[in-house]
Amino acid sequence: MNGLSGVINIYKEKGYTSSDVVSVVRKALSCKTGHAGTLDPQAVGVLPVLIGKATKIADYIGCAKRYQAGLQLGVTTDTDDLTGKVLTEIPVNAGMESIKNTVRTFLGETLQAPPMYSAVKIGGKKLYELARAGKVVERAPRPVNISQIDVIDYNPDTHMAIIDVTCSRGTYIRSLCADIGRALNCGGCMGELVRTLSGPFCISNSITLGRLKEYIADNRVNEIVAPIESVLKYKMISAQFQEKLIANGNPVLVSACENGYEVSDGEYAFLTLNGITAGLYVRAGDVFRLRVMLYGE
Repeated sequence: MNGLSGVINIYKEKGYTSSDVVSVVRKALSCKTGHAGTLDPQAVGVLPVLIGKATKIADYIGCAKRYQAGLQLGVTTDTDDLTGKVLTEIPVNAGMESIKNTVRTFLGETLQAPPMYSAVKIGGKKLYELARAGKVVERAPRPVNISQIDVIDYNPDTHMAIIDVTCSRGTYIRSLCADIGRALNCGGCMGELVRTLSGPFCISNSITLGRLKEYIADNRVNEIVAPIESVLKYKMISAQFQEKLIANGNPVLVSACENGYEVSDGEYAFLTLNGITAGLYVRAGDVFRLRVMLYGE
């Protein structure tokens, strides 16, 4: 389906890697694909899959994500989740109120080191590849933001809590669970994980790969593709008669655009030609400078 561009809100099922999902969609639609945020193979939920020109905007989808996760207290593993090898088992003395109070201390901006079992690359190697080879390397902490975190359930018999978390892109929930367990002096790791929200995409509107194939068979796939402009809600600026500059990737004068002064310095905007989105630009003083070319492809 050449010419199709946008984002499909896929419900990733357990057992699939994010790359598996992207590969299935690529083969089904015969177009370039990518995704906006990795989910672990055992995790389920929202996985926005980018198709066509939308693959170019992955770095600009710095959207908030929301999760419901099992937090197993009293256990640590080498993977920071229940699929790993158990390293320690420590009695849990904390009750619901103590757990809630500790969890609230993780609100706001903080530094978080990515787990060894993650797709982050160090020295050209993915961390999980190094971990599987028995290697542990230093990981520089990265800034993350947790804007909301609540304990919504706790079983004192199994010491399993359910936490609801809204956080910035790049936050690792398994690392968060391990950090909470450490703060409670009993250790902890992640159990089940469900991503319920990723930017404008929520789990209630997501579709499985099976449903996607049904839409394709019925020739209705356009109904489930969110346009780039609806995902990145930037202003639309008419750059009529600037086609040559745009085609060559050159800066475009703000004054030459019909409504260019609606955009502030440093702000992003889509420039359009004849109502068609030509590219993603940023205003830099008196000109718009190209960030992502979407024209003529």
